[in-house]
Amino acid sequence: MRVVVIRLIYLLACQTFRLLALLTRSNAAKDVEILMLRHQLVIAQRNRPRPRFTWCDRAVMAALLRIVSKQRRPQLAMLVTPRSVLRWHARLIAWKWTYPSRRPGRPSKPEAPRQLVLRIARENPGWGYRRIHGELLGLGHKIGASTVWEILKKAGIAPSPQRADRSWAAFLKAQASAIVATDLFHIDTVFLRRWFVLFFIDHGTRRVHIAGITRRPTGPWITQQARNYLMDLGDHAESITFLIRDRGAYFTDSFDAVFQATGVHVLPALPRVPRMNAIAERWIGSCRREVTDRILITGERHLRLVVSEYAEHYNQHRPHRSLGQRAPDLLTEPGPPTATDNIRVLRRDRLGRLIHEYTQVA
Repeated sequence: MRVVVIRLIYLLACQTFRLLALLTRSNAAKDVEILMLRHQLVIAQRNRPRPRFTWCDRAVMAALLRIVSKQRRPQLAMLVTPRSVLRWHARLIAWKWTYPSRRPGRPSKPEAPRQLVLRIARENPGWGYRRIHGELLGLGHKIGASTVWEILKKAGIAPSPQRADRSWAAFLKAQASAIVATDLFHIDTVFLRRWFVLFFIDHGTRRVHIAGITRRPTGPWITQQARNYLMDLGDHAESITFLIRDRGAYFTDSFDAVFQATGVHVLPALPRVPRMNAIAERWIGSCRREVTDRILITGERHLRLVVSEYAEHYNQHRPHRSLGQRAPDLLTEPGPPTATDNIRVLRRDRLGRLIHEYTQVA
């Protein structure tokens, strides 16, 4: 307790002498110190892990330090020292005499030709930089082949042999107009009898052709359905180049011979790779989800009616994303009129109101 009292007396004495010394100082010196302490408090209260001085803060602190006397500077609680002010001044001089640097070499090309080079390269994976250079010359852009190469390199686009897409999906997309796929899918009736539906689908137009329905898909039966399908196509059969099928035992050599006689290349899908026949598998899934999984099929006649009517809806009305939301049979027809207040929308029901079709009527 005695030590505490002595320390308290000592602190009171120190504060008394400081107060007497403060009374002897001018008001201007006091105001400068108050301004400096307030500005330091503002800097310390900023929401940052560590107070950082801006150029404005440095200018204010340097001006206030110039006014404060040298004897008072060591006695003030300051965030900066005179050495800091000298360092700021050295930076300012270095910044004043630093000239902006210029990059050597030719100036960069305008943005429009650069974007055109990148667009042509992405749209034509098989084109090299010289082929792109020739195309640009034909469009009136006079730039060098080395410039085209540099643009492609900076954009991270690999040379043409490396960026060419040789995947199965790219092949299907490029040859869609000349590819036809075929497959079988089964339907179990309400009496637990299984029927098989054979269909063909055109990759380019997504048009579906129901070839036949049977309980036992034998090789001779499927071969006959292939002949009937080519007869129904007539002259359009010459546009077919590839036929995709699975490796079922019912697709025999005689089935392949029917198409090979017309110059069609038969491509069997690899085992356990349904994506090689993805278009046909997608149609089977659509048919099941939208119709057959929602109806109890009683027999062959009922199944034929249901599948045929759904195929008609699929070809004539159902929109397809790959066709720009248009139906396969409407590709050559003009688009629908623009909707206005005077146009009514009528609904047509199919398969016992299971499927609805909507049309515009003036």
